[in-house]
Amino acid sequence: MELPWSLLEVVVLNIDAMTTKPLYQQIYEIVRQIPFGKVTTYGHISHMVCTGPRQVGYAMAAVNNVTIPWHRVINSQGKISVRSGGSPSIDQRNLLESEGVVFSKSGRIDLKVYGWFSF
Repeated sequence: MELPWSLLEVVVLNIDAMTTKPLYQQIYEIVRQIPFGKVTTYGHISHMVCTGPRQVGYAMAAVNNVTIPWHRVINSQGKISVRSGGSPSIDQRNLLESEGVVFSKSGRIDLKVYGWFSF
């Protein structure tokens, strides 16, 4: 049975469909979907948009819009990532705690309880 297109053409079409929006816009659209009181990881988002976790981190650092809940994105260890100044963001922790997210004594968030891994 001959198909009207090759597998390569299907892959290229899918990649074209994903890249019609700038990368940061794709990332921000996902982050806006994270529910109140939940978190997800840089890695999870990076898999969704076919990039690396650091690129997601750069996108979060570039947020200048209050409608993007940047504080709900954490690292795969369940911790707030260290910022360029050398320490985790206390603002991020305060925002998450205000949403009911609980940190362990070691500063971890239980991803089984608070993780959002949609898609």
